[in-house]
Amino acid sequence: MDSKAMYKLSYGLFVLSAKTDIKDNGCITNTAIQVTSDPNRISLAVNKSNYTHDMLKETGLFNVSVLSEDANFDTFKRFGFQSGRDVDKFADYNFMARSANGIYYITEGTNAYVSGKVINTIDLGTHTLFIADVTDMDVLSSTPSATYTYYQEHIKPKPQDPVKKTGKVVWRCTVCGYIYEGEELPPDFICPICSHPASDFERVEL
Repeated sequence: MDSKAMYKLSYGLFVLSAKTDIKDNGCITNTAIQVTSDPNRISLAVNKSNYTHDMLKETGLFNVSVLSEDANFDTFKRFGFQSGRDVDKFADYNFMARSANGIYYITEGTNAYVSGKVINTIDLGTHTLFIADVTDMDVLSSTPSATYTYYQEHIKPKPQDPVKKTGKVVWRCTVCGYIYEGEELPPDFICPICSHPASDFERVEL
């Protein structure tokens, strides 16, 4: 069985944002899809380790900002490579506005946003699947949406291999570039930066 077959599935990329009485937060996700058109509903699966997950469970309200091909890597670093438990992701950030539900959506490097109200949840083990009614939406630009493949090929910086090979083996996260040092990567390893599993790491000989 070739697990890389999963990479052939096409994904969009989004900033999922939520708000409680004390904080605004957002995270990168690739799981937002429309599930019905009448009524208009979307679903998204969110890792339980994400702070945004807990906020969404608490409030049931969110925005999904659709990242476009104009998105830059700084957006992914801000919303994907750090936890809202530790930092204020919207501090010193000017590219957002509040929608009718009072939650931020992203205005730079996006082409639309969708507001949702959760009507059902399904426990998926490591993730929760949220089913939501669409309560608001707007188009922000005509730039095509960024896919996961587009991110890998055009947005994420290419790793710089050392000029001289040392024979040292490391494992590199293909999502964020985190390096795990060691001959073997534990099968249950989770990237400490972007929370992706061991299947998203590649073996690199330095």
